[in-house]
Order: sequence, then structure tokens, then C-alpha cells
Amino acid sequence: MSAPHELLEQHLLQPVRRYEPIHNDGAEYIWDVYDEPDYEDPSLQSLRVSSFDKGSLEQGDSELHLDMPAVDEDRWEARQQPPQHGRTRQVQLTSGNWIVDYPVPTPVANAVLPEYREQGAPKEFTHMRYSAVTCDPDDFVLENGWGLRTRYEYERPTDILIALTYYNEDRNLLTRTMHSVMLNIRDMCRKWSKRYPHMDDGHPGWQRVVVSLVFDGIDPCDKEALDVLATMGVYQDGVMKRQVNDKETVAHLFEYTTQVSVDSTPQLVQPSPTSHNNLVPVQMIFCFKQRNAKKINSHRWVFHALGRMLQPDMVVLVDVGTKPDHLALYHLWQAFYHRPTLGGACGEIHAMIRHGMKLFNPLVAAQNFEYKISNILDKPLESLFGYVSVLPGAFSAYRFQAVLGRPLDQYFHGDHTLAQRRGTGEMNIFQKNMFLAEDRILCFELVAKRGERWTLTYIKPSKAETDVPEQPAELISQRRRWLNGSFAASLYALVHFYRFYGSGHSLLRLLFFHLQACYNLFQLVYTWFSLGNLWLTFAIIIQYLPSVLLHGFSDAWLIAFHYVNLVLMWVYAFFLALQFVLALGNRPKSESVAYKLSFGVFGTLGMYTLAISLWMTIRSLSHLAEEKKSTVDIVLSNTTAVLIASLAAMYGLYLLASLLYMDPWHMFTSAPQYFFMAPSFVNVINVYAFCNLHDVSWGTKGSDKIEALPSVQTKAQDQPDMVEEVAMDQGDIDMHFKKVVDRAVAPFHHERKRSEKTTDDSYKTFRTRLVAFWLLSNAILVAVIMNLYTYRPNEKLDDEASEGRDNQEIYFKVILWSTFGLAFFRFVGCVLFWIHHLAVRSRHL
Repeated sequence: MSAPHELLEQHLLQPVRRYEPIHNDGAEYIWDVYDEPDYEDPSLQSLRVSSFDKGSLEQGDSELHLDMPAVDEDRWEARQQPPQHGRTRQVQLTSGNWIVDYPVPTPVANAVLPEYREQGAPKEFTHMRYSAVTCDPDDFVLENGWGLRTRYEYERPTDILIALTYYNEDRNLLTRTMHSVMLNIRDMCRKWSKRYPHMDDGHPGWQRVVVSLVFDGIDPCDKEALDVLATMGVYQDGVMKRQVNDKETVAHLFEYTTQVSVDSTPQLVQPSPTSHNNLVPVQMIFCFKQRNAKKINSHRWVFHALGRMLQPDMVVLVDVGTKPDHLALYHLWQAFYHRPTLGGACGEIHAMIRHGMKLFNPLVAAQNFEYKISNILDKPLESLFGYVSVLPGAFSAYRFQAVLGRPLDQYFHGDHTLAQRRGTGEMNIFQKNMFLAEDRILCFELVAKRGERWTLTYIKPSKAETDVPEQPAELISQRRRWLNGSFAASLYALVHFYRFYGSGHSLLRLLFFHLQACYNLFQLVYTWFSLGNLWLTFAIIIQYLPSVLLHGFSDAWLIAFHYVNLVLMWVYAFFLALQFVLALGNRPKSESVAYKLSFGVFGTLGMYTLAISLWMTIRSLSHLAEEKKSTVDIVLSNTTAVLIASLAAMYGLYLLASLLYMDPWHMFTSAPQYFFMAPSFVNVINVYAFCNLHDVSWGTKGSDKIEALPSVQTKAQDQPDMVEEVAMDQGDIDMHFKKVVDRAVAPFHHERKRSEKTTDDSYKTFRTRLVAFWLLSNAILVAVIMNLYTYRPNEKLDDEASEGRDNQEIYFKVILWSTFGLAFFRFVGCVLFWIHHLAVRSRHL
């Protein structure tokens, strides 16, 4: 019998029709979904493609070459130029805007099943609409000539707007997110038909869902990801316009409804007339921003441009790279459907561990443990109060009506493109850091919205998988923004707590908010002093070792452990000081070796401390039977009582809660790695975050990729809105499309992007190493001088302290005499030079 997760994977992969090359000598290109198919498996119907470039496939090969090169940037730029051959057509601007329909490749149009063609609009599956948007998202309105064909041409209601935000992720991450979303839409439509049949009244379920994909800039994006979208029919090379009548394009908008997908294998997925598990058509809006303007700006396109035009009931935010699990979107929708006062919700995000293989990386395992504990302890508690402090932008949902007004206004303060309009440039450093955690600001503003009683909650059945940083440098950079932003946003929520009194919440709910505010305040104070508390815990515990655990050992053992612990304390102090040196002057990627070493040192010291703690606990418990006092008295009076309680809280409560939620495996697979990494989360990541509190830069750079795009300019004075364009014939479109498919389904090879060291980085690296050596040498000197006495366990502390003071006085005298000797030596030279000067002067008189 198959395991549950295997059955789930089989369920998710049932509708797949796989792309397999079928080779011949001819140049004919065949992709007809109604041809008699070949089969590689009785349950998986193949797609016939019989023409490929001779350079990429050899006669008789069964697979694409594994060394197929990635998309060349120069070739991509060349493909954006107008075709050299084709028919010239007249294109009329719409209110001065470039909005043009382009035919999609024939295979993409033919892939749509007849039943959906009948439900769709006349040109919905045969043409892709492209709009060169030359305005700000706030100005993307019908009055300015802009529109979305889903809303104004097809007149369809939008219940769910799913927004996928992308920066520079590879095509593998894009396909795993996109295909999972399309599977979720299919399963959601099925659930609607069975449990909520009224959802199909007037419009089929698939027409009530819109997926918007927002790319944050042409320059940073992976051009192979564009090939995936072109394979789906959502994008085409050579149609984007850099300018329209000297107005620079801000975003390139593509609209198309597709039934074709690409999974992360990568394999092409298309419908079969005989299958009952086909994907449903998905209404796609691809917003390709011309310049990089950060994720918050992408969300402004979602809410202010697309959302305001579509007027959805709920907006789901998903980062590319996050994979919604089976029915994840349905569970989110169901919560909003049954709870009219629900303003926002999030699901359970868990780390991608690839069947446990990634857990061998302690960083991944530690983050997996963090995610699990947060989902088991933190999110449920906050949901009980009705105010989840942060809904993660990687996978969360909001009721569109709830976020309109002040919540979105405050949320978009962090968008640098609104600097002049909103005064962002004049904000102080605290405010700028606060708006780095704009998702926390949105949550607070939504719950505290004047006159309303919106709540936030956590939906555990809704799960999503996300990729987590696997290198210390990546993790440090990620957490800097999280920690600084959350710290400032937490203070913002506490300072503006009074705004809850103006909301429409009941007295009981306000009481919950007061309890939650006290809890958050305590957490904030605890976090603030975590650096000192961790040092005190380490120092006190290892000082207990000789006096408590080694009682009865020989003097040699006591002396050895004393000096070992002394060295460990100074090692701890040195590496802690080193974090400030690294954080104040270097990028994490330029000092990855130093950070890896720091993680290892703090992890080792932490495990040493934990071992001593466990030893002390066992020794303390073993003596309970020998004591005449009651157990309660022993625990209350014993110095290890706090240690026992902390260990029980650290592991015992975590285990009980995990068992309660029937999700305990992380306690065995990830807890040891988390405890190893925990000291570094405080001593390394917190130090870096606070030392870089000033880092709130938003700057963007110019792009050669943008300059490669053609412009549109009206020339005829008698027809000011007419533009001539060279259009590709359908045959040319299909021939170009076969190359796109080749690239989209080529075997994927992940190449880690290396960060080149700049000259400035090299200078900082030299400075860092010099300062680190200087710090180390001085630390060794201080350690030696401060402990210039011979440790003898049987002598009194006063005698040892007296001996230490005598030795320190001797060293002090040495320092004084050395200083005097250096000064006297310089003085002798000065006198001799003066004598020599007088002698020479008298000779010349």
C-alpha cells in the first residue's frame, strides 16, 4: 500500500500529458492535440513534436542534450527586434495607448478543449492582448484608456485574484509555483461544483479566478522563465515597446487564457479529450515591469491597478518559489466565504526539504524547525486573539474590501516610486525600517481600521512549501530586513495601540488585544536583551561545571576544566566582537568563510553548554532520593531549578504541542540542528541586523535590456493615432514557437550565481581581517594579564585574587618601564641629534 504522500503526488500528477521529442529528418512541425498520440506510459499521453534544430538534437537521440546552453542574453535582446520579414499593418492607438491583440501559436490555441472554447469569448484562446502601460499604477484606470479584457470585454466577475510576484527566480521555481497554482484552481473549481453549485451560476468557476504574474524588472529576470510563459501562450518575444510617443513604458501587460502548463520536471502539460483530470483554463495577466522597483511596487500594481479594475472578493499573494499544496487555495477561500468579518488569513508555510535530504544542511533544518514551531505555537495563539501580527507575503490572502483605504495607503509608504508623492524621502531611519516590514503594517492597519471589526487568522489546512536559504550569507541578508522591519513595526503597533479604540471591535475582542499587546511587549523586551542573556547563560553554566559537576574530581581535572572554560569564554567574546566588525563593514557574501566559521563556533559552544545543562539536570534529579526535603522544596531551592524548567520548556512543551497537532517529526529530524544554530541566530544575525539598521536603500540601475526594445511613434499628421507595425505571419509564429518549447522543456541545471567582489569589497575585506587580527591579539593579551595566577582548587579565593593582583601589578610596572624606556630612547636620540647639529653649525661659523 502506497504512503499517503505518494498517493497525494499521484493525484496531483494525474492530468499530465508529457512533452517527448519524436525525431525525423523533415522540417515539418507537428503539434496537433487531436492527432493519434504516442504513449510513453498507458496513463500519460505524449505530445507530438517532430521538428527541432539539428544543432540541439542529433538523429536517434532520445532526450534533449544535457549540456544545452541556457538562454543567451544577447540572443534574447535580438529576439525583441521587429521581424525582418512580414506583413505591414496599421495599428490604431486606443486613447493614445498601445493596446494590440497578437495571435498565439497554433499549438497553444488548439490545446484548448472544445467545451471551454464554447464557454470562452471569440478571441480569448486565439489571441494574446499586449498593452504598453506608460502610467503609474494609480493612473491605470478606464478614464485614461486602460482596461482589462476579463472585466470590460468579457464582463466577468472576479472572486479570487491570485498574485504571483517574481524577481529573478529561475524557471524551475517559476514552474513549480505556476503549475501548483493551476492545479489548485482545477481542484477548487471541482469543489465549487460539488459543494457550492451556485458558484457556477452565470459563469463557470474558472472564469471567476484571475492569476496575475508580476515580474520586477526586465534586467534581473531569468530569460528562461520567459520561455516558459511563451510556451503557455502568455508571452511573446518581439512585441514589447520601450516607448510610446516618447512616453516610457512602465509595465508591459500581457493577457491570455491558457490551458497549457509546464511542470518543474520540466514537462509540458496539456489537456487530453479523454482525461477527467485536465487543467481548466486559467485567465492570466502577466505584468512585466520595465524597471526593477521592488516587491512592494509589484503589490501596488496588483492592488491599485489590477485589483481596482477587477474588484475581486479576495486577493491571494504568492511569491514565486512557493508551492501551494493540494487544495491550499480552496481552504483559504472557504475561510473567507464562511467568515464575513475575516479580513486576512495565511496558511502554513513549511520548508522545502526534498524528502528529508536537505535536512543534512543544519541551516535548512533549523529554519524548518522555526517554521514548524511558529505554525504550532505562534500562529494559533495570535489567531485566538484575532490579530496575527504578520501574514507572510510568500503565502497569504486578504479581503479586498478590507484593505482599501488607510491599510493600503500605509502599506505602500515603502514604495520608493511614491517618494515625491507621499514624502517617503523625508522619513526618518526608524520609519524607513518600519516600512521594510510593510506586511506587518498592513496587518495592524487592517485590524485597527476605523469603524470596522476585521480580524486575521491562520488556516492550518492550507499549506504551502517554500525554498529557504541554504548558505549563511543568504540567510543573514534575508533576516536583516525581517528583523529590522519587524522590530520597528512592533514598536509602531504598540505606540499606536490606541487606534484599536476607534475600531468596531467588541469589548471582549479589545480585551484580547490588550493581553496580546502585553505579550508582545514582553517579547520585545526579551528580544532586546537576548544578546546579554545568552552570554550570561553561557558564562554562568560553564562556571557551575567545576563547583557542581566536578565535585570530588582530582585537582588536575579541576585545573584542566577551569582553563578550558576560560579559553571558551574568551573565544566566545572574540567571535562576538568579530560580528560587530563584520557587520559594520562588509556584505555577508564577501565574508562567507568568516560567517560559516562563526556559525560553527557558536554552534559548538552552544552544544557544549547544552551538554553541561543536561548533565547538571541529570545530577540534580539523581540526588532527589537522597534529600530529606520534598521534591517541591528541592526544585524551589535548588540552583538548577531554573535550568530544569528552561529545558522542559524548550523541548518538552515543543514536543507536547507537536504531538497535539500530530506533526512531531521535526522534533526528531530538525530540533538538534536548530539547537546547534540557535546561538548564531542571536549572536550573528541579530548583530548584523542592528549594525545595518541604516541600510534602507532602494536604488535602481539602468538596463541595457530596456534599450534593446523598440519604440512606437506616430508619424502621419492626418492620422495621429495610427502606427505601422511589421507583423509576423502565423507560420513564422509557429516556427519561432518550436524553439521556445525547446528551451522551455530543456533539462534544468541549477547554477549558483556567484557574487563578484568589487574593489570596495576587497578593501573592506583587508580592513576586516586586519581589525580582526588586532582584536584577537589584544583579546589574548587581556586574557593572559587578567588571569596571571596559578589556579589551585584547595586554596581560598582571596589568596588567588591577591596573587592575581600582585602579578598584574608586576605587569603594570613592566608596561610603565617599557613606556619610559621607549621615551628615553627617543630622548637620547634627540639629544644626540641636537649635539650633532650644534657641532655642524659651529664648524660653519
